[in-house]
Amino acid sequence: MLATIALRNVFRHAWRTAMTLLAIVMGVASLIVGGGFVEDVFIQFGESIIHSQTGHIQVFRRDFLERGARQPERFLIERPDELATRLKGVAGVDFVAQRLNFSGLLNNGKRDLAITGEGVEQDLETRLGSYLRIIEGRALKGSDQYGILLGEGVAHSLNLKPGDRIDLLANTPQGAVNSLDFEVVGIFQSYSKDFDARAVRIPLDAAHQLVDVDGANLLVVVLGDTAATSAAHADVQKQIDPSALEARTWKDLSDFYEKTVALYERQFGVLKLIILFMVALSVVNSLNMTLMERMSEFGTARALGSRSSDLIRQILVESLIIGLLGALLGAVVGVLAAIGISWVGIPMPPAPNANIGYTAYIRVVPSAIAWAMLIGLTATVVAALFPARRIARTHIVDALRESI
Repeated sequence: MLATIALRNVFRHAWRTAMTLLAIVMGVASLIVGGGFVEDVFIQFGESIIHSQTGHIQVFRRDFLERGARQPERFLIERPDELATRLKGVAGVDFVAQRLNFSGLLNNGKRDLAITGEGVEQDLETRLGSYLRIIEGRALKGSDQYGILLGEGVAHSLNLKPGDRIDLLANTPQGAVNSLDFEVVGIFQSYSKDFDARAVRIPLDAAHQLVDVDGANLLVVVLGDTAATSAAHADVQKQIDPSALEARTWKDLSDFYEKTVALYERQFGVLKLIILFMVALSVVNSLNMTLMERMSEFGTARALGSRSSDLIRQILVESLIIGLLGALLGAVVGVLAAIGISWVGIPMPPAPNANIGYTAYIRVVPSAIAWAMLIGLTATVVAALFPARRIARTHIVDALRESI
């Protein structure tokens, strides 16, 4: 009975109800669009890290990350081909690529530049590096015996372009200095300026010759679906000797990503509070005007025997109905807005310390929709408490006088 009366009252005051609904719809839709945008930032940023540098999972010798940068030849994986074959059998794994790290000097005939290099399996690395933008030339091919791919910062420092010849020098484990002549085949940009300022990539066989070692420092495991990373990581750990090797996910290897996500989550939390506050103020204002206009109605109800608690319940049920309608309409508007904006795309500039801009989209995230609807509904009900208590405390005579 109470719900029926409340529903009639909601539609009886159509204009005031529409004003309240508009505030709720805008708030809920804003939260959905904002949440979808932030989710897209997380996804695209993560994919750019995965598909330009880390892959989904990396397997390497223990202490390699801490001490391997200076002497990578001391942290070679034994029989990497056999281990790579086993890892390919893990559920969800697309392929496994080997890398050999080294440090050296690039010489263009006029000056030297210290670099950090990677020997890579060319075709597999090209498949992995879908977010690695080739700005000049091309990517390494399987036929490139002595081709070299330069980071943009490296190419700029040495004034190099595709087709140029360059000498690469590196120390061998025996203490000798080895040198090989390479042809620049391409120049790349990744998400990180720092990486591009010092990174070069050469074929894995050429790296073996340069540093006079066999094997690899890293096995880069690439999955078909990033969402399967945790499950695949657990399976990969079962395939390795934990006393000699360790496996880490791309999140473990990307501290900057975790800090960025934490920052965005805090910012979006503040945004939620701001929207909640704005919706609450709008609803309070609208409900106040509506309920004040109905003061004589409430006074008559009190004169006929209704209690203050009955009026409060009636007002809260009406607010609950409005909140539910607003949340549902807001969800529809938010999803349609997300689809429309994503169809157009949002051009984004490069992030701080990054080279590459991107096109942002609005992801339709079920959890974000649910939270937005809950926030809109909660704000509406909470906003009705104050005017409901005020009306319930108004004396019957004063309430009836409003009709005169």
